[in-house]
Amino acid sequence: MKISPRIQFLIKNGLKGLAWMALLLAAYFLFKKLVLSNASDEWIQQFYARPEIIYLIYSASEFFFGVIPPEIFMIWAFNKADTLHYVLNVGFFAVVSYIMGYVTFLIGQFFFKKTTFRFIRKKFFSQQWPLIHKYGLFLIIVAALTPLPWSAVSLLIGSAGYPSKRYLKYALFRFLRFALYGYIIFQSHQI
Repeated sequence: MKISPRIQFLIKNGLKGLAWMALLLAAYFLFKKLVLSNASDEWIQQFYARPEIIYLIYSASEFFFGVIPPEIFMIWAFNKADTLHYVLNVGFFAVVSYIMGYVTFLIGQFFFKKTTFRFIRKKFFSQQWPLIHKYGLFLIIVAALTPLPWSAVSLLIGSAGYPSKRYLKYALFRFLRFALYGYIIFQSHQI
């Protein structure tokens, strides 16, 4: 049975996402063992005492192409409080990611309407642009589920003139990613 290139792309990036998650968890446990075990109260308390700063950093990161992986914030949330607060934090992170993706999508749509951008698109991206428009739906789903930079992909899809309603519908896969990764992080701490 031959697997389509789209499914191969999804599997390949899904495996990269799981590898990235494993790498982050390994780095976290190593950091916890080497750094936090020696001075955990002093060092980490400054981050737990002011969660609004963490939320602001997360929101900015999600707007600026996911500079910091969301999984790091999930690990922070797990260590902050009980299970209910962890679930609420992961839900908050998912909603913020979805909203910031849509904001960058709208910025992309703004560029799509500009004459200068159309000129640049025709001059430099004439071969790639039809592919972005053709595979936009698939690209949204893959970016929502994998470590591809969510905001950057949303900006690109918006700048390709992709319909807003379709984007919002398929961007809901972002919530699935947060649920899965949140569950994996939760389970890894139970071991």
